[in-house]
Amino acid sequence: MSAAYSRWVVQNRWLVLIVMLVLAVAAAAGIKRLSMTTDYRVFFSADNPQLAAFEKLQNTYTKNDNVLVVMAPKNGDVFTGSTLDAVREYTTMAWQTPHSIRVDSVSNFQHTRGVDDDLIVKDLVPDGELDPAQRAEIRRVAVAEPLLLHRLISTAGDVTAVNLTIHAPEKDPRKEIPEVVAHVRADVEKLRAKYPDIAFHLTGTVMMNNAFPEAQKTDMRTLVPIMFCVVLVLMYLLLRHAAGVFTTLLVIALAIASGLGLWGWISGRLTPPTASVPTIILTLAVADCIHILGSYLHKLRQDGVSRAEAMTEALRVNLQPVFLTSFTTAVGFLSMNFSDSPPFRDLGNMVALGVMLAFVFAVTVLPALVVILPGRVRKQAAFGEAAISRLGGWVTHNANKILVGSAVVAVVLVAGIPRNELNDAFVEYFGKATQFRQDTDFATERLTGIYTVDYSLSAGRPEGVADPAYLKTLDAFAEWFRSQPEVVHVNSFADIMKRLNMNLHGDDRSYYRIPENRELAAQYLLLYEMSLPFGLDLNNQLNIEKSSVRFTVTAKNITTNELRALEARGRDWLTKNAPPAMLSEGASPAIMFAHIGERTMKSMWSGNALGMVAITITLMLAFRSFGYGLVSMIPNVLPVLLAFGVWGYSVGQVGLSLSIVFGMTLGIVVDDTIHFMSKYLRARREQGLSPEAAIRYVFDSVGTALWVTSVVLIAGFAVLAASDFKMNSGMGTLSALTIALALAADFLLLPALVLKLKEKLHV
Repeated sequence: MSAAYSRWVVQNRWLVLIVMLVLAVAAAAGIKRLSMTTDYRVFFSADNPQLAAFEKLQNTYTKNDNVLVVMAPKNGDVFTGSTLDAVREYTTMAWQTPHSIRVDSVSNFQHTRGVDDDLIVKDLVPDGELDPAQRAEIRRVAVAEPLLLHRLISTAGDVTAVNLTIHAPEKDPRKEIPEVVAHVRADVEKLRAKYPDIAFHLTGTVMMNNAFPEAQKTDMRTLVPIMFCVVLVLMYLLLRHAAGVFTTLLVIALAIASGLGLWGWISGRLTPPTASVPTIILTLAVADCIHILGSYLHKLRQDGVSRAEAMTEALRVNLQPVFLTSFTTAVGFLSMNFSDSPPFRDLGNMVALGVMLAFVFAVTVLPALVVILPGRVRKQAAFGEAAISRLGGWVTHNANKILVGSAVVAVVLVAGIPRNELNDAFVEYFGKATQFRQDTDFATERLTGIYTVDYSLSAGRPEGVADPAYLKTLDAFAEWFRSQPEVVHVNSFADIMKRLNMNLHGDDRSYYRIPENRELAAQYLLLYEMSLPFGLDLNNQLNIEKSSVRFTVTAKNITTNELRALEARGRDWLTKNAPPAMLSEGASPAIMFAHIGERTMKSMWSGNALGMVAITITLMLAFRSFGYGLVSMIPNVLPVLLAFGVWGYSVGQVGLSLSIVFGMTLGIVVDDTIHFMSKYLRARREQGLSPEAAIRYVFDSVGTALWVTSVVLIAGFAVLAASDFKMNSGMGTLSALTIALALAADFLLLPALVLKLKEKLHV
């Protein structure tokens, strides 16, 4: 079948080329239906428990996605006339930001004071010129107010912020968040021009959500094209065949465009993880093409046959291993459907589709076009071919030593795997040269954090939030959280009630405590609510029935493990110290991602394990040998284990971004093994060679293609490792390491194993 198909493709090359190009254009037309979403909710399935808890909280209170505009006057004093003017001006401007529902700053903070029996509620910073005495009083109030300190004003009074609460309608998440960010940036640029002595920094959950696709797009515009160029230049230098390199570029382009286009027709949704799809398809397309081209050029240089005959033979001997590589890679990526996160399921399905398309184009367009295009093949051997041939002879004579050395290396490196921790720090995904990272680091060091945990704490009955016993428990919970080292701010309704109690006792500081009388506390609350202006009410903290309050904890830039541990300690405190009605789990986007990251990594490892079992069974059937299929599993699995062992020694943290490396590199790892074993078995079965001679035949016939593929892809991923975006840099580094180890395993360990077990492995 392989021989008949190969002859047909070469003989009908013009027909094959035209038909495939037409089909590719039709498939690629779906690209216009693709669009990137910045809505973080796409990471969670509908039945995700953390998403359900968060949406329940959002439906009870107002949404709290935010943009935090941090202002740092160069003179180190927020409470000067010009800086307070800037705060007031932006507070007014910010209400015009698309989808903003609330704006909070020191200027519009609703400061309360008691005058006789009246409660006076006014903006902390009034309009008009302020004299030194007024500014001093504003400073005194601001730096002592728990609701402002470490949230909107620093202890030293040298940094302040304006917080915008954003409630996007989610009708078009692809445009809503970028629209908010663009508007904020434009407003801040106007302020920078007007107030050159103030430094502005933009952070918050909305800015972080927007930073992920921006970082991916930056790399797509810069590093990914460089990676493509490096791959193609190295291919030319190593293969010395311009027509083959051009055809490979076309196959890569057709596979990526068709894969993305078909996904556009199927779904149309792109998310940050799926930005890796073109890179992954590239790796398999390059591998497929190099193997066919390597055999084609080897045949031309050795036998002096015609180009059509050489391509027919090259396609014949590579059709099965190239198909097996593509099929097993697709199986590996389809295992991502075990993930709890829809974008990673999308990633697996898109790559599975793309690698099979890469196979189709590699066995149709490439052989047809290479034979059609004019091109001179140099007679000298390909770069490194002689060295690879000598390596084959060395391996056959040193199999035992190689096995011992490989075992020692494997034990040492695999021992590093337990040093890895399933953990993430999302802000650290962005390099220190990234503007979002710089702004967030500044805000965290000088003012506040961006990770929050929200609790909905029930009083057990309508109007129950005014109950003194409930308020005392609420206040104790706040004080406990303030004592935790990870916490920078606690927003507690109890602080409002303590201040109102003080105000309505003539601002006597000794009354800054929870009211003792429930009816009196309810009256304080009613009086306060009636005095609040539109947009600054308590709907973000109290539910309609006043039976529960929203309690918000802001943490430093901590890891997902630390955040989960903090939330668990809070839940434990409620269990031990609060009535059953108050027991609540923390909910927030940060908590959601902290849990989804752990679950996704674990489920993907389980899926990868199942995928490897399926691949091993496939290889047993393809090789028609249980033994060879089982032996093939060792060099398929070991490189990934060794790479993560090295990672454990050098880095020690495996995050969500690295969970796809196994699937990404699986194609190349399996590709090397399949081509090695298929050529070995062909030499044994078709040519009747001895095991030692068959090993040397493998190195002579496919060794160059294996090392060229690996070197080309290692160089390409090394370019990606230079990214300022950790999702890409970590992926590039670990992928390059895995591919290098896979090449070593297939050049050293696999032949040594085959020779050691030659008496037990039946051909």
